[in-house]
Amino acid sequence: MTSKLIAIIAGVGPGTGASVARKFAKTYPVVLLARKPEHFESLADEIKKSGGKALGVSTDVSSQESLQNALAQIKKEFGNDVSAAAAIFNASGGFLRKPFLETDASVFEQSINVSALGGILFSQTFLPLLLKAKEAGSEHPPTLIFTGATASIKSSAQLASFSTGKWALRALSQSLAKEFGPQGVHVAHAIIDGVIDIPRTKEWLKDLGPEAKLSSDGIANDYWYLHTQPATNFTWELDTRPAVEKW
Repeated sequence: MTSKLIAIIAGVGPGTGASVARKFAKTYPVVLLARKPEHFESLADEIKKSGGKALGVSTDVSSQESLQNALAQIKKEFGNDVSAAAAIFNASGGFLRKPFLETDASVFEQSINVSALGGILFSQTFLPLLLKAKEAGSEHPPTLIFTGATASIKSSAQLASFSTGKWALRALSQSLAKEFGPQGVHVAHAIIDGVIDIPRTKEWLKDLGPEAKLSSDGIANDYWYLHTQPATNFTWELDTRPAVEKW
């Protein structure tokens, strides 16, 4: 593919990130960002074997230096005039259920560094490429999507370390939507409300049947729907859950 439009996905482990990468790779070369190469290597190979183009870059989203290195590698691969059709922030601080007074401050620091600061640095790094796509007249409005969770809007007992980072990311997404929407960049926040069906959750909720868990491919379809919305119909926040999920 010779397109100068790419899609960038941060957080491409099994589940949402991988499904989103596969979906967007059908149209754009994709850049896969993850801390460890083993999280993107097999996915990149799979996309290439399917006829797509994928570049994997080992990246710590909580580090500005690491993200600048990723940007340099992207420009080396695709040229200095590269622009982004979509940038998807799917990285997240760790999920932990623990009494607040027993939770070390370092746990909060890790969660906020990835979910909140990571979202900020990711956006500062790649929004210029999204704006460049707008200037170039991309088919769909360039799109910045953040993956949220139930904890983005509902902070439950003993989940403070996870929810504080997620609430901050949601606040960031709303501010960016209001600033960059008028400039033609679609910024959206997706609340993933439920357990995603991935190998790690195979034994979870088994007694409730297959419809009790979210499909990661379904989430990818939702993200593509957001990406293809026209500028007359921007959705800022989308929430998705299994039909049997209590909410």
